[in-house]
Amino acid sequence: QVQLVESGGGLVQPGGSLRLSCAASRSIVSIYPMGWYRQAPGKQRELVADITRGGSTNYVDSVKGRFTISRDNAKNTVYLQMNSLKPEDTAVYYCYVEGTAYWGQGTQVTVSS
Repeated sequence: QVQLVESGGGLVQPGGSLRLSCAASRSIVSIYPMGWYRQAPGKQRELVADITRGGSTNYVDSVKGRFTISRDNAKNTVYLQMNSLKPEDTAVYYCYVEGTAYWGQGTQVTVSS
């Protein structure tokens, strides 16, 4: 069993930044591809970014150039650095171990003035 705990969400003004963290309960971050997803009210959950074992990254077009996914294998943690935030980035953000049933509980990100 793996537990994923997200943190770092909150309320931020447009143009601001946040860094989300996803801490895994055991060494899994270096073994599996990891992803960050988000779900806005009334919308389907969508992939925001993912990172492979080899470190290759992939982003949804709407966040390219603004968000950066990274991981620290020693800390079993995946990060999502979010810059130049927009109101449309408002959602609950979840981390996910790709190819498994392991999801975090989610952290709310609200971008509003």
